[in-house]
Amino acid sequence: MNNRIILDNELLHLTLERLCRQLIEDYGDFSDTAIIGVQPRGVLLSDRIVEKLRIILKTPILYGRLDTTFYRDDFRSSGKQLKARETDIEFTIEGKKIILIDDVLFTGRTIRAALDALLDYGRASEVKLMALVNRRFNRELPIQPDFIGLTVDTQAGEVVSVDWGKDKNASCVIILKEKP
Repeated sequence: MNNRIILDNELLHLTLERLCRQLIEDYGDFSDTAIIGVQPRGVLLSDRIVEKLRIILKTPILYGRLDTTFYRDDFRSSGKQLKARETDIEFTIEGKKIILIDDVLFTGRTIRAALDALLDYGRASEVKLMALVNRRFNRELPIQPDFIGLTVDTQAGEVVSVDWGKDKNASCVIILKEKP
């Protein structure tokens, strides 16, 4: 089985545009809403979503980045020293609607960790999840995205990778063949 592109650059940009329009339909002017990207790869997606929303709405949007490293249930089992990434949430989430963004939803463990980490910043009135790619199989926790770019079914051993490219004209989503 070969690697295959499931979203090329053009389709990826259309998908991001559609996701932004869905958010605008649900949240209007974002006056009581904040977007939080999950480190590391969810931030690459959330940066682009927030940039597009700011252009479309011409208004500021509360935006933060959340590191889940030490909230994961498996962080001690890796056997190597983990490096935390920066959490950058310079506002209270108390009473706000939160859109949590990650690139690929697979087992649900990263999102569970993100929900735990969010509690350190207050109690949101609601939390919704956006995932660029929803891998339906192998979910270990009952977590489902509210906003989905693409749903894929993969075989055991396949990896879904979002390649953001060096510039914004070389991005794609790839299913990588089974690792040896």
